[in-house]
Amino acid sequence: MRKSSETPDERPARRGPGRPRRAEREGPSTRELILREATALFAARGPEGTSLRDIAARVGIDVSSLHHHFPAKDALYDACFERVHEAERAALAPLVEDLGRAATAGGPPLAAALRALADGFVEFLEEHPHTTFLWLRRWLDPTRGTSLDRAYALPLYGEVERVLLEAAHAGTVRETTPHVTVRSLVWAAHGHVTALAAASPAERERERYEFRLWVRRFLDALYGPPPAGTDSGAGASAGSDVIIHRTLD
Repeated sequence: MRKSSETPDERPARRGPGRPRRAEREGPSTRELILREATALFAARGPEGTSLRDIAARVGIDVSSLHHHFPAKDALYDACFERVHEAERAALAPLVEDLGRAATAGGPPLAAALRALADGFVEFLEEHPHTTFLWLRRWLDPTRGTSLDRAYALPLYGEVERVLLEAAHAGTVRETTPHVTVRSLVWAAHGHVTALAAASPAERERERYEFRLWVRRFLDALYGPPPAGTDSGAGASAGSDVIIHRTLD
C-alpha cells in the first residue's frame, strides 16, 4: 500500500471530538468586527463624524485591510443598516405573521398579537440601542439617505400597516390612518430608548414600566372593544371615517 509522503508534522491536524472549528476558536470574523465597531461609531457620531481610519483603529487593523471588506464609507454605512435590519426582522417577522393571522379574527387574539408585536419591538430596541441612534442620526437630515428608509425600515413597517388595513376592512378594528399609527409607535419607541440612555438605574426602571403602560393604553384606546351600544362590526367605516389605502412601499 502506498504510504503518504507527508510526515506527521506536515499532515493536516484532525479535529478531535468536540473540538471547535478554527473560525469558532478565533471568534467573530474581521468583517463582523468592522460592522460592530462601525455601527457603534456611526450611531455615536454619524457618518460625517466618523472616518474609516477611526473604525480601523477600533478594530485594530489598518485602513487598507478595511478597504478589502468595504471599498468606501458609503458601502460600510449601508451595510451597518442592513445588519441591524436583519436582526430586527428576525426578531419581529414572526410577531408580524401572528398579527396577520389574528387580523380578521379581532377580539382578544388581535389584542394579544398587537401587544406582543409592540412589546417585541420595544424589547428589541432596548437590547440593541445602537439601532435607535443609528436611525436618529440618519433622520437628522430628512432628505439624505432616504434609500436606507426604503430598504431597511419601510418594508417591515409597511407590513404592519397592511395588516391594520386588512383588519379595518374586516371590521375588527377602527383604523383610518395606519401609517400615522405605525410611525407614532416607532418614534415613541425610539424616544423611549433615548430616555433610557440618559436615565439613572432607578429612572430606567420607571421609564420601562411607564412606557409599556402607555403602549398598552395607546393600543387599547385605538383597538380595544368599542363603547357600549356601538356596533363593533361597523367600527372601521362608521361615521365620517375614511380608510386610507396608503401603504409604506
